[in-house]
Amino acid sequence: MTDYKTNLRLKLPITCIILEVILIILFATLVQYDDDTDAKHWHENMEKHNESNYENEFYFRYPSFQDVHVMIFIGFGFLMTFLQRYGFSSVGFNFLIAAFSLQWATLMQGFFHGMHGGKIHIGVESMINADFCTGSVLISFGAVLGKTSPVQLLLMAVFEVTLFAVNEFILLTALGARDAGGSMTIHTFGAYFGLVVARVLYRPQLSKSQHKNCSVYHSDLFAMIGTIYLWMFWPSFNSAITEHGDDQHRTAMNTYYSLAACTLATYAFSSLVSHDGKLDMVHIQNAALAGGVAVGTAGEMMLTPFGSMIVGFLAGTISTLGFKYLSPILESKLHIQDTCGVHNLHGMPGVLGAIVGAITAALATEEVYGEGMKDVFPDVSSGDITASFQGVRQAISLAVTLGIALLGGLIVGFILRLPIYGAPPDTNCFEDSIYWEVPGEEGTHEEMTTVQVEDVEKPING
Repeated sequence: MTDYKTNLRLKLPITCIILEVILIILFATLVQYDDDTDAKHWHENMEKHNESNYENEFYFRYPSFQDVHVMIFIGFGFLMTFLQRYGFSSVGFNFLIAAFSLQWATLMQGFFHGMHGGKIHIGVESMINADFCTGSVLISFGAVLGKTSPVQLLLMAVFEVTLFAVNEFILLTALGARDAGGSMTIHTFGAYFGLVVARVLYRPQLSKSQHKNCSVYHSDLFAMIGTIYLWMFWPSFNSAITEHGDDQHRTAMNTYYSLAACTLATYAFSSLVSHDGKLDMVHIQNAALAGGVAVGTAGEMMLTPFGSMIVGFLAGTISTLGFKYLSPILESKLHIQDTCGVHNLHGMPGVLGAIVGAITAALATEEVYGEGMKDVFPDVSSGDITASFQGVRQAISLAVTLGIALLGGLIVGFILRLPIYGAPPDTNCFEDSIYWEVPGEEGTHEEMTTVQVEDVEKPING
């Protein structure tokens, strides 16, 4: 039976309704279609520039949007279903947080990037950017998975989306950094924000629920569904908002080869660090994706295919070793209970991606990029800055991201510690039945087990 402290009958409905009403009012006041979406403006521009309907931005961006959308709702959702008794919550709360975050992100990113005449103009590209921001929130969700209520998660999303938009504006607009695949803005930010929140919400008695903080055969199989979807669509994720033409083509290709090399490294080191040489499904589910994270920043740059493969191999190696050796240290020494290991999949590979991006930018030359320099490094092409200074910009952007993520996570973590959000007690973490109607469970697991044992033993003892 649900404890009165975790009963969400009023808390969750009130939170959802209030947030959605606020969103509707803000959308009604501030948001309107962009020129590619508005009926009147599109047809006026089409006649003026003698264009066809097929030159609408929708036809260039929507396939990438679909892929990114699948990653957010299926990829991230099913990747978290590895916990044996937390599948409903993993997929269900992922669904709830994403649905809210993409709306709130449209507003927050619009305030900084899309204001025209006091209005936020939205189109297919703003939908992609909102999904990117949502991805960062879901990364943080992975760090606190199983230990938080949906009300806490919604509140975390409110603050994190806002801070994400601020950080993104500073990096991409104020500092002029390049981060097409979001190694810094999405992965590094989301990971370290979530890790600090997890540290503030540290549960010293979590060992009482540790028997639930593990997988079973079928839950790991479900989680692999998420892994495969993410792995397949990651080239679209990294290339979704890059310039049309060679930039988008190159980003997808660099990601493609980075992921492939990363997977080989993951299998190699997963077997190597096991005392009996067996593969660990945790490594395969997570570390095999690290190559997509690590190549995000430099994906649109002239990284070269073999360079992408080196980055992917390093990312897979670092991530696998992190799961094996670093995660236990973070929990025992720093008291960071990182449920999904986001530090290994998103944090360290994100930092690696930022460093690779800074080095690649600093080495950019006109001989290599030619006219393409205008798309990848416009400030370098115009002569405003040198390539080496662009590399410095990239490095500064990493430091800014870490600073905002760590400070923001600290503040939000203390807000979420207030005992008013219906968080589960230590003894019932990683348990669906706290917040969900679970079919087939009329009594507790222990009661059903006792009945079954008694039924079997009576004829033997009688």
